[in-house]
Amino acid sequence: MTRDDVNAICSTLRGATAADPATELDSWKVGGKMFACFGDRIDGVCVKTDSIETATMLIDAGAATKAPYFHRSWVLVSFGADPSEMTHRIHVSYDIIVKALTKKVRDAL
Repeated sequence: MTRDDVNAICSTLRGATAADPATELDSWKVGGKMFACFGDRIDGVCVKTDSIETATMLIDAGAATKAPYFHRSWVLVSFGADPSEMTHRIHVSYDIIVKALTKKVRDAL
């Protein structure tokens, strides 16, 4: 997968917006909260999991690695990962963030 592939996946999610806080870093947000982050120095996409335990399980299973600079509930899924796994992880991350938004923000998406 490439950055363009990830951008294509993220752009289909309701209320998702691309943000570019730095020239080398792409991130996607929903309701102002980030759910995917990647860039030139990161060989994959950082996504949120529902817990540190889930992140650890994904890392132990070889499906992801520790996401640099992020909380331990985030993982890095390699661009070389199976496309269906990458898509699934992005969708899960998005869903986690959406569920944490206030009802008012969710309704506005």
